[in-house]
Formats: sequence, structure tokens, C-alpha cells
Amino acid sequence: MTNKHLSSQFSAELNSISTQIMEMGGLVESQMSLAINALTNFDIEIVSKVIDLEGKVNAMEVEIDKNLISMIARRQPTARDLRLLMAISKTTNNLERTGDEATKIARMVKSIIEQGISKNLMGAELRFMSNLALDLLHKALDAFARLDIDAAIYILRSDNEIDLEFGGFIRKLITYMMEDPRTISPSLDLLFVAKALERIGDHAKNIAELIIYIVKGEDVRHASLEEVESITKSAGE
Repeated sequence: MTNKHLSSQFSAELNSISTQIMEMGGLVESQMSLAINALTNFDIEIVSKVIDLEGKVNAMEVEIDKNLISMIARRQPTARDLRLLMAISKTTNNLERTGDEATKIARMVKSIIEQGISKNLMGAELRFMSNLALDLLHKALDAFARLDIDAAIYILRSDNEIDLEFGGFIRKLITYMMEDPRTISPSLDLLFVAKALERIGDHAKNIAELIIYIVKGEDVRHASLEEVESITKSAGE
């Protein structure tokens, strides 16, 4: 069997796995969108749809990991090919954990609905955080599909915005609880919702860092934004 034939087979298998991970990403994105819809409208039926999707996301993670392990064992990839497979595995894990956060949001919404609390407690800040987190997830998936470093840098910058919104929302919740002790229980649920949204932003950021790892071969997980920008401009393969 020629090296060219082996290369063609590897590319075909890689394309198949890439398709799988984008399908998983689309499913997680739908789960996240439904979770935000449930949060915005306090809709218990949508909550159930979010929770039902969790099993499908988990099954896709297991399937992709199985295919990756088989591919690594048979093809023994090196250099950029190995980086790509490792990054796909980590991306799959980040997507699965994003799905977990979406499920947490849905469960918190269910708890809030059952307590009969007004939608007004949620506030514009949390709605903005929700939309920002969903947008970052979408951009991360698109950037991963294209291995777009410029988009990855944009995501790293934007994650700070979610962190700032999270801090502002926490201060608002503290004010609510101090003014009316009856809001303490639902406020705590909303705190967990806000934290889940912040974590979704973190997972989008992780995917962006993996894009840089694939393209540049540099691990930038603990680098500052300025250092990352320098690396992406100067580092080679």
C-alpha cells in the first residue's frame, strides 16, 4: 500500500470525524438556544426538550472518542495530524461540557418556574449574557470548522465581556436579596444560571485556544491575550 493511498485514507477518516464534531456542535448549539429560550420565556416544555438532548450529546461524545482512538491506533499520526486529533478530542469534551451547562440552565429555570417567581427578576444583564454566550459558541464552532485564527483571537477578547457581565449581575442579585429576602432562593438559582453562562464562554474560549494549537503548534492556555496575539503573528509550524 503506497504512502499516497494511506494519506488518502487518513484524510477520508479525518473528514468523517470532522463532520461528526460539527454535527455534535450543531446539536449543542441547538440545546443552548433552547435553554436560553426557556430562560427568557420561563417555558417548562422547552426545559424538557433541553434535558432530553443531553443523552444525544453524550452519545455523540462517546462515538467520536471511539473513532479517534481507533484512528490514532491504526494510523499513528504525527506532527500537525496528531495535534489536530488531540484538539478534536478536547473540543468534543468542551462541547459535551457546554451541553451540561445548558442542561443546568434548564434545570434552574424549572426550579424558578416551580417557585412562581416573576420574570422581572432575571434582568436585562442575564439576557445579554445569554445572547453573548450563544454567539461565542456559534463563532467558536465556525472558527473551528475553518481553523480561523483571527476569529479565535476575537473569541478570546470577547470572553472578558461575559466575565464583566457576570460580575455586574452578581452585584444586582445581592441587591435584590438584601432588599427582599423572599428573592433569595430564586436569586441563587439565577446565580447558577449566570455561572453556567460564564462557563459556556470559557468553553468557547478553550475551543479558540485549541484552534491556535492546531494551526501554530503553540499551547496558549495560560498566556495573556497580548502573548497570544504575538504568538499567532510570529509562530510557525
